[in-house]
Amino acid sequence: MISRWISFAASLLAGCVLGWLSGRPHGMLAGTVSAALVWLAVDCLYVGRLLQWLRIEQSNESLSVDSSAVPTLPGVWGEAVSRTRRLLRNRDQQLFDSQARLDEFLAAMQASPSGVVLLDAQGRIEWCNQIATEHFGFDAQRDLLQHIANLVREPAFKAYMAAGNFTHDVLVPGRSSTPSRPVKLSVHVHSYGNNRKLLLSRDITAVELAEAMRRDFVANVSHEIRTPLTVLSGFIETLQTLPVANAERARYLALMAQQSLRMQTLVNDLLTLSRLEGSPFPGASAWMTTSALFAQCEQDARALSCFLAPQGQRLEFDVGLPCELAGVQTEVYSAMSNLVTNAVRYTPEKGLIQVTWALLDDGRGVFTVQDSGPGIAPEHLPRLTERFYRIDRSRSRETGGTGLGLAIVKHVAQRHGADLRIKSQLGQGSCFSLVFPESRVRRINCKTGAALA
Repeated sequence: MISRWISFAASLLAGCVLGWLSGRPHGMLAGTVSAALVWLAVDCLYVGRLLQWLRIEQSNESLSVDSSAVPTLPGVWGEAVSRTRRLLRNRDQQLFDSQARLDEFLAAMQASPSGVVLLDAQGRIEWCNQIATEHFGFDAQRDLLQHIANLVREPAFKAYMAAGNFTHDVLVPGRSSTPSRPVKLSVHVHSYGNNRKLLLSRDITAVELAEAMRRDFVANVSHEIRTPLTVLSGFIETLQTLPVANAERARYLALMAQQSLRMQTLVNDLLTLSRLEGSPFPGASAWMTTSALFAQCEQDARALSCFLAPQGQRLEFDVGLPCELAGVQTEVYSAMSNLVTNAVRYTPEKGLIQVTWALLDDGRGVFTVQDSGPGIAPEHLPRLTERFYRIDRSRSRETGGTGLGLAIVKHVAQRHGADLRIKSQLGQGSCFSLVFPESRVRRINCKTGAALA
């Protein structure tokens, strides 16, 4: 400011001197006034240029100062321009940093596995991520500032929002939920800021399904074990308290042995499943012949058929071209044997069971079990490999099934890179196939036993 007053005083002095030199009356006064007016006009010009530059910067949409528009001014106005320019640069840098942090924050919420919706004080959508659009069917652009209650019309959610008690979550069906494939969402609202709300949604369909499967598993295991235990305890009590003839005693003991074997089979199947789920995937270095696998499966099938079908069943085994499979022999045999024995259990007397092995043109191998049993309705096919899932529970127990065979087959197939295929029609029998990948199948010379290239 001192330099400003010095320049003003110098202007007045210069005007006074010029007026005195002019020699006119009152020249000093006129020169002084003229100098003051000139100084004021120039000063107003500098002020106008500064204000024009500030207006340009205020209307500038970019976050940077336009260097070409910065005026070059002398004295205090030049210092004002320099200081203002530094302030604008600091402001722009702060805005840039804030925008970058906001973008990072929104990107993090966009990458969240949960749906995220930001609501204003009136419950209108300010922002939502991609997961939320999938959960609720929002459009990230179209539905901005739309009230959440107009878009999510589930009564449970409306009651939850109206109550204002957000200490717990609420379960609502997802947008893609159907009666055959229900989708469940867990929605939790959190208040923040000036009565704003953060809505989080999480797809818990898999969690709910796992919990239902756990409950069913515990209930099924308990039921499967309780039934033979009831039979065993009843016979034991009878043998301990009542006189029983030798013939009756022998029959009771045979039934007790049968129920004990049933429990043992159940435990063995459960242990097999546990071992399959907990062990690493098998390599492709150990090879087994398909002929040996077929021989074991045929022996099991004929023994079971004699027990379940006294009048006989037609069992046909076609081992096809001599081949070898890579994997764990006990696992592959367990899967094949389960498919064959299932066919024996569900095929009536005089029925036909065909077991074949074939090589496809692309080098894959197919193990197929075709039966002439009652067939399976289409609605049951997707659930056949679930543990303890049965179409006819009474029929399964009569034939000694545990309800775990196809679950074991599925796990063995997955571990060996194979594909389990099921085709069936009511009244026309069923066809179960295991398709092994080319990397686990090779032909062998039937004379030398060597692998063929």
